[in-house]
Amino acid sequence: MTPFGAKIRKLREARGLQLQDMARDLQISSPYLSALEHGHRGRPQPGLVMQIANYFELIWDDVEDLKRLASLSHPRVVVDTGGMTPKATLLANLLAEHIGDLSDDAIDALLAEMGFDEELIDGAE
Repeated sequence: MTPFGAKIRKLREARGLQLQDMARDLQISSPYLSALEHGHRGRPQPGLVMQIANYFELIWDDVEDLKRLASLSHPRVVVDTGGMTPKATLLANLLAEHIGDLSDDAIDALLAEMGFDEELIDGAE
């Protein structure tokens, strides 16, 4: 699941909405919305992000947070370390190799080190 998918699922469930109903209201397919929620689709188009923000009547700051989550929600990331230090390349490769083995605490520590605000997802996991 991507951060964007987790957030829209949390918003949908908090309002007691079925996935099929939300998809119909947004005029998108249920399988596509499900794939977005589960991280099987890449970043949504900006227009869809705004459509979802309007659907949930989000205020300005929450809209910006949703846009940021969408931009950080590509399930297959490529890291170009060309021109960086050997340590940066090592870190990128080790992270790619071992990210699935990291505990939630370790991930939280890395995110905090990079200044990521965990409130952005608002506890959706």
